[in-house]
Amino acid sequence: MFPDIQATIKTLDFHTISNERKALLQSLVDYIQDKVSQHKAIRLNFICTHNSRRSHLSQVWAQALAAHYGISQAFCYSGGTAATALFPMAAKTLENQGFEISTLSEGNNPVYSIKYGENAHPVIGFSKTYNDTFNPKSDFAAIMTCSQADAGCPFIAGAEKRIPITYDDPKAFDDTPQQAEKYLERSLQIATELSYVFSKIK
Repeated sequence: MFPDIQATIKTLDFHTISNERKALLQSLVDYIQDKVSQHKAIRLNFICTHNSRRSHLSQVWAQALAAHYGISQAFCYSGGTAATALFPMAAKTLENQGFEISTLSEGNNPVYSIKYGENAHPVIGFSKTYNDTFNPKSDFAAIMTCSQADAGCPFIAGAEKRIPITYDDPKAFDDTPQQAEKYLERSLQIATELSYVFSKIK
């Protein structure tokens, strides 16, 4: 794993997670633990409205943290109720935290390679719907990262479990002096909570 990412992971403080949030996260802990105990693949699909910010941050951090905790059978995805584009500031935030990002194709919906280690398989980052052919069709957990998607998608076909773990949208700070700070804050919150989840797996 790249040193800057390892350094960030070491700074994540589980004491910043409220008991209320830990109760929400327990459903994801239980799902992953059940798969690990049965020696089955863990498929996590992080879903938000536009698949542009929170769902991508969650997907990338989940994949990196699964590797950090030695959980090799984790496969992380993301999608939206509509496809837009991976927002540049979300990608820049991950890059600033040590991820290696390369643009594979440009256009209205660019495709990125996002790596957390020299020999790690990259996360392929681009905006897509949650039921896109790129994503799993069955045997996965649907993790709802925004309240709008959670309310707008009462049923996710193929999902074994639906887990609402919602985050405030850093989009509220786009084009403001606080933009970079707020994207980093959200990325660190997501990283902290997902690190807590994977740290609980035995």
